[in-house]
Amino acid sequence: MRILTAVLRTIRNSRRLAIGLAVLLVMVLVAVLSPLIVKAIGGSTDPLEVAAYERWLVPGPGHLLGTDQFGRDVLAMVVSALAVSLQIGAIAGVISTVVGVIVAFVAGYKGGWVDAVLSTFTGILLVIPTFPLLIALSAYAKNVSLFQVGVMISIFSWPFAAKTIRSQVLSLRSRPYVDLARVTKAHDLEIIATELLPNLLPFIGVGFASSALGAIFGLVGLEVIGLGPGGVIDLGQIIFTAISTGALTLGAWPIFVVPIVLLTLLFAALNMVNIGLEEVYNPRLRGVAGE
Repeated sequence: MRILTAVLRTIRNSRRLAIGLAVLLVMVLVAVLSPLIVKAIGGSTDPLEVAAYERWLVPGPGHLLGTDQFGRDVLAMVVSALAVSLQIGAIAGVISTVVGVIVAFVAGYKGGWVDAVLSTFTGILLVIPTFPLLIALSAYAKNVSLFQVGVMISIFSWPFAAKTIRSQVLSLRSRPYVDLARVTKAHDLEIIATELLPNLLPFIGVGFASSALGAIFGLVGLEVIGLGPGGVIDLGQIIFTAISTGALTLGAWPIFVVPIVLLTLLFAALNMVNIGLEEVYNPRLRGVAGE
């Protein structure tokens, strides 16, 4: 109950955070309910099956966003693709955040040569151009699954979360209440779990949102060049289909425009969450935003 109260208070303190979370909540609900929505769109017909309908139908009452070159309903495709894109963001976001948090707390709390080694390794990964490496991995890895793509993307996205959280751990480890916990002979894990972690949840949230966003757009980039996982439909694959078939010249603009609008909304929502958390927990930024 105390955590819920703190979350609600944080949301009330930032309009940007509230708007971003509201947009994300709507998109997540659509993704979770996507099987029911797709079934409702098709009725007795599977709208994602090849040749389910006539090809290249224009938007109308029967098909709100028209159909593609295989006769599939575009609205059903977009709803299913949104669920896949959010799933890849969640997979990569969770993995990269967990790894980043572990590295950040070990480096920031221990300090010394441990901090030097981990910080150097993190810095090296931060300057490596990740997208070319993802292209190479995807090109040589055959029949990769959605989870495997999420793992590959998370390998290169955890350093940002680690760097962000480490700087806060360095600041908090010298606070009086942490020194008091050390005096009472509390173990390092106990101090981290009870004294440091609760104060860093907003920064962990920022790291998760950034990693998830990077993963979603990383998958879109792979799909646009034809190197995404097979057997699934995500927003990047729909854009790739629209480009490769010349959908715009055929008047099938929704198959190109709608995924881009959804990605733009997702990008804006996650960035509003990041900015909102910074406004609430960074006094300097809060002062600038309030002017």
